Amino acid sequence: MGVNDDGRSGGGEAVAATGETPVGPKNPDGSERTPSPEVTLRFMAAPTDVLMQGANGVHGGRVLEWIDKGAYACAAGWSGAYCVTAYVGHIHFTRPIPSGHVVEVRSRIAYTGRSSMHIVNEVLSADPRELIFTRACDCLVIFVAQDENRKSTPVPHFEPRNDEERRVAGAALTRVKLRKAIEEEMLRQSYTDDSTAPKMTHRFMAKPTDVNWGGNVHGGTAMEWIDEAATACTMAWSGENTVAVYAGGFRFYRPVHIGDLVEVEARIIRTDVRSMAVTVHLRAGDPKEGVGNLPVAIHASTTYIGVDIDGNPLAARKYTPQTPEDKRLEQHASNLRELRNKYAPEPLFQPLRDEAQYPVN
Repeated sequence: MGVNDDGRSGGGEAVAATGETPVGPKNPDGSERTPSPEVTLRFMAAPTDVLMQGANGVHGGRVLEWIDKGAYACAAGWSGAYCVTAYVGHIHFTRPIPSGHVVEVRSRIAYTGRSSMHIVNEVLSADPRELIFTRACDCLVIFVAQDENRKSTPVPHFEPRNDEERRVAGAALTRVKLRKAIEEEMLRQSYTDDSTAPKMTHRFMAKPTDVNWGGNVHGGTAMEWIDEAATACTMAWSGENTVAVYAGGFRFYRPVHIGDLVEVEARIIRTDVRSMAVTVHLRAGDPKEGVGNLPVAIHASTTYIGVDIDGNPLAARKYTPQTPEDKRLEQHASNLRELRNKYAPEPLFQPLRDEAQYPVN
């Protein structure tokens, strides 16, 4: 899946045309600007970043909000323009981040298209008494630069400077065909009330405090809403605390405006030995149009596991689909996993020594 010129998720990759002269970055006064392809945010994880009492660390939605901010800073700094989130995916959560840790969000350009920027991100944390940083999450984010009329605008070309940057650029490009195949698989699905699957729906109004620099809801805030609904859904089904371990992708189709009625619907579509596959639709629109007429703004597929008081993985309560739609969606979850195995994209980051990961099956 690629990015269309208007910044929405789409089927074609937005790449520079052959022979196109790279856009030279400019300062507001017209002089040449030398942008940096990377940004690091550093801050403390606060108690308010933990979703539930007794949790072992910051919840996945808050981590995704941090990533969105870091990637935005990187994209805006490189392009010199306002940018919108088009895609967030290949998200691996490897361990919890305790409250009180120093957190670093490291975002850097991997590849640029005509108006799109593929940004690789890793979140690390450390005890402030030791400052030995270890990775907790990594993912790929695609931003699209926009002009003052909110139309896509060209960005400066990024040329990898060393072997590692060339490897990362290649790894980002190996995901293009996979994203397109996953998008096609997701578009073939339909979701109706003909279901007995475990489901959770949150509904609320988008507040002014949710606004980003462009006047719409932060992409990171919306991802946090999605994580909260999916967490509530998986906790209700399993009867245990749950954590996100993987997210195949968040696809952004339209902006969410302040004052919109927001509906976040999470549905379990498959369980395995430990994991619960969840699909989430975030719908938003004018509340005067009614709940039944809210268009889809974001579609996400995520994976959760139950954990005990020490954070150890638990066996998942088995879900057996009953209706034809539920059986089809269970197969859909299997198809998504098979696509990831088929395309087997190169890793964005080299594994750290002794780096552990949550199981995802």
